[in-house]
Order: sequence, then structure tokens, then C-alpha cells
Amino acid sequence: MDSSPRIEKTLQDAIAGAGGPASPPQLASALRYAVFPGGARVRPRLCLAVARAFGDPFPVVANAAAASIELLHCASLVHDDLPCFDDADTRRGKPSLHKAFGQSLAVLVGDALIVLAFQTLGHYVSAAPDRLASLLLVVAQAVGGPCGIVAGQAWECEPSVPLADYHKAKTGSLFAAATVAGALAAGAEGEPWRRLGECLGEAFQVADDICDLTADPTDRGKPGNQDLAHARPNAVQILGLAGAGRRLKALLDEAMDSIPACAGADQLRLTITVQSQPFMPKGFAQRAA
Repeated sequence: MDSSPRIEKTLQDAIAGAGGPASPPQLASALRYAVFPGGARVRPRLCLAVARAFGDPFPVVANAAAASIELLHCASLVHDDLPCFDDADTRRGKPSLHKAFGQSLAVLVGDALIVLAFQTLGHYVSAAPDRLASLLLVVAQAVGGPCGIVAGQAWECEPSVPLADYHKAKTGSLFAAATVAGALAAGAEGEPWRRLGECLGEAFQVADDICDLTADPTDRGKPGNQDLAHARPNAVQILGLAGAGRRLKALLDEAMDSIPACAGADQLRLTITVQSQPFMPKGFAQRAA
């Protein structure tokens, strides 16, 4: 089942509300520019896939959780591309937001998207108050310290960066939020699903590290060799290309094995296998689920 229409509709509604007639016109345009057209929407699709593993009994709640996580991801990209961090000229095959709208507006758009993520949860999940507090906590923990995406970005400011901690915070935190929130949105216990998200998040980052050094930037829609240019830890630099490939496979295997027992477990494994293929480095053969 294609979850894209659900994700896009919820994001469209959120951005329409944030960039309404009363909004400064450039802010409204920049908010839309930051979110649309989107990337692969990996994190919200994962969130909805977990909810579907339980039959997706509360789709409005699942949609809100998925959209909030994607809004936070988009915010992180806007900030990540700024000159004070990656100084990236392109994102998703078009000029990065600060190149298109200026640095000042880029900072404000990143901030606005973070706030909008929580507004979206509050607006849609208020009809299910028994889930709102737990979802807010899970999503908030994935953003701040000590192990959220802010911490992941902050590790780049340290003289020494532990690769596992860096990957867990910078990428794994939102993936873990996606799997936990997907279960919570369906009325299930969330924590048993955290390891799945952590493994997939680290696998995604290891794959990205490999592609950063080996893939054509034109195919990726963003600059290559960024880790080397900014002296950031990269799995290939630390483990070697073959070692990074082995680590990637081990993480994907552990992810599949970590899926808790539920009615939709087999379908979820298949969904993860299919949806992860486009992000794998060329020549990498993922184990069939």
C-alpha cells in the first residue's frame, strides 16, 4: 500500500496553515520550498509501515506522527546546509534553501518547521489524548539532547567524534522515533520497536557514508565528499569500504531480526526490504527478508 498520498496531504495541510494569508510572503514561500517537492519520505513511510503492522486502527494519529517526523527532518536539512555547517549549495537537486532565500530566512524556516512539527501533533492527536503525551515525548527526545538530531549536529563541533554516538544521534534518532511513534499511534507499546529504528537509521547513515565517497553527486542531488571536506567521521574512512559494507549488512540483518511479533511482521519486513533498496550503494546485495 502506497503511503505517499497520506503523508503529502498531511504535510500540505500543515504548511498551508503555517504559511497562510497572515504570514510574511517570503516565509510562506520558503516553508513550502523546504518541504516540497520532498525526498523519499523514508522516515514517515517507516512510521506508517509500523502502524500498518498493527492494522493502522487510528490513521489520523499515524499521519500526524509521520508528518511531524518529516517536518523535523526537513528542518534539520535546512540548518545542516547553512554555511556554518555544511555550506551546501544544493539539496534534493535544487538550490539549498539559504541559497534560494538567504541565510536569515533559512534559520527562521528551520525554527518554524520544528515548531510546526509539534503543532501538527497537537492539532491532530488531541482527539486521542491518551496517545498525545507519549508521542510528544518520543518526538521531542529525537530532536534535543542528549541523543537527538541537535546532539548529532553538535558532535560535529567536538574535537573527537565517536562514530556510533554520532550516527545514533544524527540519523538514528528520527528513525527510532518513526518506529516507536508508529507503534504508539496504533495503540501498541512503543519501546519494543526502538531497536528496529536505531538499526535502520545507522544502516541508512552507513549507506550514505559509502555513497558520499563513491556515488555521483548528480544522482544524489547534493554535493559529495562532504564528510572529508568537513573532517567528519565517515564509516568508510574508519572501517574501510569492505568493512562499511559488512557493517551495513549486519545492521540490516539485525533490523529484520528485531521486529517484534505482530500480525503484520512479514509484510513489514518485505516493505522495509523494498523501500531500502534505492538507498543502498551500487552493487550492495541486501539479504531478502
